[in-house]
Amino acid sequence: MQVILLERVAKLGQMGDVVDVKPGFARNFLLPQGKALSASQANIASFESQKAQFEARNLETKKEAEALAEKLDGQQFIVIRSASDAGALYGSVTPRDAADAATADGFSVDKKQIALIAPIKELGVHSVAVILHPEVEASIQLNVARSQEEAELQASGKSIQELAAEEEAEAEFEISELFDDIGSAASDDDDLVADTEAPAEDDSAS
Repeated sequence: MQVILLERVAKLGQMGDVVDVKPGFARNFLLPQGKALSASQANIASFESQKAQFEARNLETKKEAEALAEKLDGQQFIVIRSASDAGALYGSVTPRDAADAATADGFSVDKKQIALIAPIKELGVHSVAVILHPEVEASIQLNVARSQEEAELQASGKSIQELAAEEEAEAEFEISELFDDIGSAASDDDDLVADTEAPAEDDSAS
């Protein structure tokens, strides 16, 4: 099926290009989202007569997208999720979750703009692309953690594996300290028993 593009579409072409696409892709994506028109003679003629308007509108939305991208690029957003000790999420982080996290921090982002290659299924800091315009893209980070405190530690550069190792080492140290205290207390008890059992000095010799 041939369509005429009303904006740049990745891997297809630029605004005004007439391209061949699969009918399903056209009907389910390009046409309903206003990214293209079927390439009939009437539509091509209509596009040519309104080309200047399409270009002006595209330029305006591009400038708006660039302004947002400048503020959004490099931002990190926290997503709290339940996960196993190994860091595997009980569920996954989706484009909707990413958009909601950005929106909660004051950025107007739609889930359709989030370009996740695959759902996020592990704790950690993940880079995610945000398509703000066919020609404008920003990169954000999703800090997926089990708590705000864990997110702050991850933001400082520590991985979930490092955090787990630190917690394990701390637990082992506390156990070691506990046994040392018990051993010390037992030694004190032994000394006390030895003192009470020691024979009293015989004063009759004097």
